[in-house]
Amino acid sequence: MKIITRDVPPRAAWALEQAGLHPLLARLFAARGIRQKDELDDALALLIPPDRLLGAQDAARALADALQAGEHVCVVADYDCDGATACAVAVRGLKLLGAPLGWDRVDYLVPDRVTDGYGLTPAIARRVKQRGADWLLTVDNGIASVAGVQAARDAGLKVLVTDHHLPAVLDGRVTLPQDCLIVNPNQPGCAFESKSIAGVGVMFYVLLALRAELRARGVFDAKHQPRIDALLPLVALGTVADVVRLDANNRRLVAQGLKRVRAGAMPPGMAALFQVAGRRPAAATTFDFGFALGPRLNAAGRLADMTLGIECLLTDDPGRADELARALDGINRERKGIEGEMREQALMLAEEMFDESETPPPAVTVFDPDFHEGVVGIVASRLKEKLHRPTFVFAPSAAEGRENELKGSGRSIPGFHLRDALDLVAKRYPGVLLRFGGHAMAAGCTIDEEHLDTFEQALAEVAHEWLDAATLQRTLEADGALERQYRRPDLVDTLHREVWGQGFAPPVFCEEVEIVSQRLVGERHLQLKLRHQGDPVDGIWFGHTEPLPGRVKIAYRLDVDDWQGQRRVRFLLEGAEF
Repeated sequence: MKIITRDVPPRAAWALEQAGLHPLLARLFAARGIRQKDELDDALALLIPPDRLLGAQDAARALADALQAGEHVCVVADYDCDGATACAVAVRGLKLLGAPLGWDRVDYLVPDRVTDGYGLTPAIARRVKQRGADWLLTVDNGIASVAGVQAARDAGLKVLVTDHHLPAVLDGRVTLPQDCLIVNPNQPGCAFESKSIAGVGVMFYVLLALRAELRARGVFDAKHQPRIDALLPLVALGTVADVVRLDANNRRLVAQGLKRVRAGAMPPGMAALFQVAGRRPAAATTFDFGFALGPRLNAAGRLADMTLGIECLLTDDPGRADELARALDGINRERKGIEGEMREQALMLAEEMFDESETPPPAVTVFDPDFHEGVVGIVASRLKEKLHRPTFVFAPSAAEGRENELKGSGRSIPGFHLRDALDLVAKRYPGVLLRFGGHAMAAGCTIDEEHLDTFEQALAEVAHEWLDAATLQRTLEADGALERQYRRPDLVDTLHREVWGQGFAPPVFCEEVEIVSQRLVGERHLQLKLRHQGDPVDGIWFGHTEPLPGRVKIAYRLDVDDWQGQRRVRFLLEGAEF
């Protein structure tokens, strides 16, 4: 591993410090592209206006008509955390805005990962029609569901697609669903600046536009309008959990959600999830969203039914919320067990591809007939982190009638666009990929088991062509040394309160330290006694077992260990260069 120190523009850091920011924060923000203090202003008034989002105004007028006509809306969700929170925002928000009209005719349907697959399918459209719905509203899916939208329209349903994914490309041309309303910043012609907004954020924007439309129609005035900002904790959770880039607009949405969570203003289901995760809402961070609440919701979609997760976010009964949160926690524990077993097996299979003295191949493909398709994505992510190679993990399809199919999930490294790689594989080897889709860093596909070797060879070919030695070298960006006077619990608390995430990375410091002692704990983690700038500091490297040399350059995050009333800073190691 090579640790690279981020550049800090001195003028920007100086300007931020002169504007009143703490010197350490000024340095960190400047390294992440912030030039002026007002860029950090998280006021709701600074959000990009809804009228910049193509289709939002048309969607608002159509939904306002639907509410006033008493029409039935069915929300078709996705089975990950972004989809679950987007569904909860849609149902809660429509009920809030429909209440002054006496309207609450909204329900939802969430596909099953195994039997339905991803997105709006014709079968799901027919199920929505059977429910007696007038409107089919997608959240976090639908932009590539050309056949599903057509089936819905053929059944007489009106369709509104809200999504943030890229449209389908057929025969080299962008293809959108026809005869429906679409709200998606990534559709052609949309000028909305935040292309990385999550699905839950898109739905929140539709509600903003709908509220403005109802206000213009005299349903309520600005003083008495429903407070849809109460939905921001859900927006923040889904945004962080979906690992979208935290641009200025997304950071504002997350910051506003965090403020409300810390004040205790959140749905009972979110409060219950904090409790089962052992986290304190009053000190909530983006880390809690991404690594505590998000995984518990995602586990339902992976191993069970995301209806559990959505119901947890929708209920206003604290007792019911607690019951559902405990069920989600139990499913997440099961997911961890399955993932752990699969990860070990996958590592063994991957390591069989090369001798210990050799470097891994440029792309890794792993399959085992005992793998569970619900967690292949997580395992691929773990393997990618371990090997620093584009990685695909396959499991047998659990869908009835598809026993010969394999479901694969891939994760990539910087410099290798995984979805484009799959597109090239499909062109070179027609018929190998039955279905595929995704993004630069994550993608999925379905193949026949007999084509597994061909897929592995084809992906390796593309990797050989696209990746060079520099790209295959694992690097870790860090923020340089931590000044001794900043190694304080109160300053660590200050850092944790900021909004960090994808594209606005949490602080990672780096410097050479002395390793005073080290030992394994729990057989999987390296516990350390360090000497940092002459002072003893505790450290731990989770998931790492190999001993470190006496002096070594490390990259580390800051944490506070609260033991017997004593709060001490400790280092959480992210990597080492030696």
